[in-house]
Amino acid sequence: MATDGNDPVKVLIVDDHAVVRQGLITFLELQNEIEVVGEASNGKEALQKVKELHPDVVLMDLVMPVMDGLTALKEIKLLRPETEVIALTSFADDEKVFTAIRSGATGYLLKDVQPQDLVKAVLAAERGEVQLHPEVAKKLMHEVLAPHKEAAEIEELTEREREVLGLLGKGMSNKEIARDLSVSEKTVKAHVSNILNKLNLPGRTHAALYAVKRGIAAS
Repeated sequence: MATDGNDPVKVLIVDDHAVVRQGLITFLELQNEIEVVGEASNGKEALQKVKELHPDVVLMDLVMPVMDGLTALKEIKLLRPETEVIALTSFADDEKVFTAIRSGATGYLLKDVQPQDLVKAVLAAERGEVQLHPEVAKKLMHEVLAPHKEAAEIEELTEREREVLGLLGKGMSNKEIARDLSVSEKTVKAHVSNILNKLNLPGRTHAALYAVKRGIAAS
């Protein structure tokens, strides 16, 4: 994650089509808040670039040769959990959507996304906020999240963890939650990690949807 509020968000572009990569690079480099630090044409290259460049956000296609985006996403989150990954692809395929989110993607956007919405998504991802294409969000809201776990383990959350979960459900970033609860961002990150572990959820996207479905976000 960017360490200074004035530092640009470091972005890695991953797509097997050179023309797509160049288009994204050309547009994003016009944004003062964003610095494109590299590009890759497949998941294997993406992993190496993440090791070398330490990007804040990876914009990655899911269908690529050598190593596909879903496999790369899982490897990136294992290698460098603090790097946020946005899936940027052509189809809102149910299986790919669910797998990407379960694997830790911070966002899932379709390639028909408006340019300014893409910029907003990148900046939001760096803050730890979830950004989903409306069609993707609709699909996820109909997914049953860890049905064999949630009923039993919701009781394991502390009162403060439930508060944090509720604020996640309202779409708040770590910084906003910290301000709302008068605690540090580091403390919020620790609470989020505990919530994910206790509820057996793979990422904050699932936690936010979980909160909405359980009515915790409205409390």
